Amino acid sequence: MSAETPTPSAIRMHRKSRVLQVDWEDGTSFNLPCEYLRVFSPSAEVQGHGPGQAVTLVGKEKVSIAAIEPVGNYAVKLIFDDKHDSGLFSWSYLHWLGSNYDENWATYLKRCEEVGYKRKEVPAG
Repeated sequence: MSAETPTPSAIRMHRKSRVLQVDWEDGTSFNLPCEYLRVFSPSAEVQGHGPGQAVTLVGKEKVSIAAIEPVGNYAVKLIFDDKHDSGLFSWSYLHWLGSNYDENWATYLKRCEEVGYKRKEVPAG
């Protein structure tokens, strides 16, 4: 974690909307959809073991977070209800995901299109 990365002051799971709210000590706050967190998991299953090995996960529109486990004072382990639990979301990675949400999500939607997957919009709740 870099010196510039703030520390979360609160992490709340909003189950009905399937959104993880992360409030930061610097006053910023991000609402991160579970699907977004799942498809951008830092795990090797999603990111691969080296450059260019990331996979495009599809079909995660209804995924939620079943549990959040702290890891030291630098990360959380998100346990998704599809049983995925192998990625550690460091504070710097969570902050990056929040800060770059629009660009990351647009890239993901483009990748879904490239692999021929049409996302199914799922209402919250």
